[in-house]
Amino acid sequence: MKLHTFIAFDLGATSGRAIVGTLSDGKIMMEEVARFANGMIGVGEHLHWNILGIYDVLKNSLKTYALSGKPAPESIGIDTWGVDFGLLAADGSLLGEPYAYRDLHTNGIMEEYFKLLPREKVYELTGIQFMQFNSLFQLFAMKRNRSSLLESAKDLLFLPDLLNYLFTGVKKAEFTIASTSQMLNPKTMDWAKELFDIFDAPVSLMQPLVLPGTVTGYLTESVQRETGIGRIPVVAVGAHDTASAIAAVPAEGENWAYLSSGTWSLMGIETKKPLIDKETEKMNFTNEGGIEGTFRFLKNITGMWLLEQCRKEWASEKDYAYGELVEMAKAEKPFTCFVDPDAPDFMNPESMTTAIKGYCQRSNQSVPSSTGGVVRCIFESLALKYRYTLEQLQRVSPHPIEKLHVIGGGAKNAYLCQMTANAIRMPVVAGPAEGTAMGNLLVQAMALGYLKSLSDIRQVVRNSVETQDFYPQDAGEWDQAYLRYKNVIAAG
Repeated sequence: MKLHTFIAFDLGATSGRAIVGTLSDGKIMMEEVARFANGMIGVGEHLHWNILGIYDVLKNSLKTYALSGKPAPESIGIDTWGVDFGLLAADGSLLGEPYAYRDLHTNGIMEEYFKLLPREKVYELTGIQFMQFNSLFQLFAMKRNRSSLLESAKDLLFLPDLLNYLFTGVKKAEFTIASTSQMLNPKTMDWAKELFDIFDAPVSLMQPLVLPGTVTGYLTESVQRETGIGRIPVVAVGAHDTASAIAAVPAEGENWAYLSSGTWSLMGIETKKPLIDKETEKMNFTNEGGIEGTFRFLKNITGMWLLEQCRKEWASEKDYAYGELVEMAKAEKPFTCFVDPDAPDFMNPESMTTAIKGYCQRSNQSVPSSTGGVVRCIFESLALKYRYTLEQLQRVSPHPIEKLHVIGGGAKNAYLCQMTANAIRMPVVAGPAEGTAMGNLLVQAMALGYLKSLSDIRQVVRNSVETQDFYPQDAGEWDQAYLRYKNVIAAG
């Protein structure tokens, strides 16, 4: 039986992985080749990504795999988080390390930009949720600050495109990652030139678009020599990690929503065209590119970032496992306090636990005094924010929503999944937890002709993974908590 092997590089803001996938008989098997830490690096007053360090780790992962004696991969694909980018000089060399999206150089930048072009016009052109770190506002901040790097730049490449370039020498902009930038017009499928002209930035910085599932190039001779991996094609997958994850939702039909749960929680629906009007603008929803011409109509919600940052603080006394924290949360009294995960307080505070307690105190709630109390506050707040966002989705969705598919790391958190089912009063289907890597691998398979469609990809996912179902419980208690929650975030 013919086996087809691919390698996915799945890069998150805190860690990255190299995953080898083997497609056979309608199923995909995955094995981790390497796992490595990632993180923002403080340089002076700013936060950056060590993109060359990441590139070196990826090359070493290929070298390790080549030495294993296992079958050579038929292709390679790279996905990362959205919005961040690097700049290239005219000779193709990298100009500095890319800014990290949590860097504060974009504080207040949206309001400055809207003095040049109204907020309503920006949304009309892009259909993208307004967040201060969107690529458009990062670029505007660099222009405002007279960045010498920007003045010297000939090309702008989003991070997965930049890594593809380092591997192949080819400069392209993959559609799903480009769509996160707030610089792309999803209706024309081209760069929104007006957004650049308004602050005298050259649209020539941007690269030609390619759709996910496109072979963009082959490993350069130098990479082949260094890794011993051979002349392997590099595929533009769903280069935005959420696009790859949504491709791996094991759903059928269209009456469902998804929640990609990790550092960020991304909740939305899959649509055939962007939903851009006054109501979606008011609700601040985003229209990002998907696989096979689809769009991801969704809201970015701050997710497990809150708990991840708390764990870092607690690690000085004890390095809690997630399971321990869940058990501690279960022991706490329910519904004592809530936070809005998307409040500015939680963007990048010096102390996340202090920020959570301060929010509760400022909103006249009980202040969590124990580790378990903080964890329960985070989990309940996330579940209730999911209901808040789902109700907004239901108002504009072109089809009914009857269940929620949870994918990503959060699919392994049965406690939070049950809370979510309780809060939204709807069945939750959890899995796959490795959706991003799985989607990355299967889009590669589609690019090489082994799968024909997004529907084929999802059939392989259903064949390959077991999901877990959660059904609503304690509806009355959660309804009462939700009324309180809405008052808290309205006041916040």
